[in-house]
Amino acid sequence: MVSSPVTIGVAVAIPEPWATRLQEYRRSVGDHTAAMIPTHITLVPPTPVPPDALETIEPHLESAAQGTAGFAVHLRGTGTFRPVSEVVFVAVAEGISSFEQLAGRVRRGPLAQELNFPYHPHVTIAHDLPSSALDRAFEELADFECRFDVGEFHLYVHEDGSGWRPSRTFALQAPSGR
Repeated sequence: MVSSPVTIGVAVAIPEPWATRLQEYRRSVGDHTAAMIPTHITLVPPTPVPPDALETIEPHLESAAQGTAGFAVHLRGTGTFRPVSEVVFVAVAEGISSFEQLAGRVRRGPLAQELNFPYHPHVTIAHDLPSSALDRAFEELADFECRFDVGEFHLYVHEDGSGWRPSRTFALQAPSGR
């Protein structure tokens, strides 16, 4: 019997109190998917894999984490991918190159894949909504700002009915000099 694929993703979770604030904001502009998507910055987008693939994916992610030092992140302001994609996001102002390097390490081996768009770390706050809601999100969170340190990332599994849930956490190395 062939098992159905599992849909996974790999991401850095946004810490509290900002995670809840941004998720509630996303819900407030009418993005009903927000309740099923933890606030995050994607490293690997939703990817269907055979269930037994997790046996090779998890050690790969552990290796990627061990080879990466933690890093500082500064989120500030908003951006959009419109007209290419109906997305408004909170922008990464500091930590972009660290996210790019980590995503590059993670998207090798069993998670190697071609992306539909160039990698651009961000926190989605509105997706596939009417233009007025996207405009509102872009304007209302234009002054959003927070700072935090990234010390881990998560493997998420999509579960029908409950959405994305972290299944495993991978700790990064302690940053040197901290």
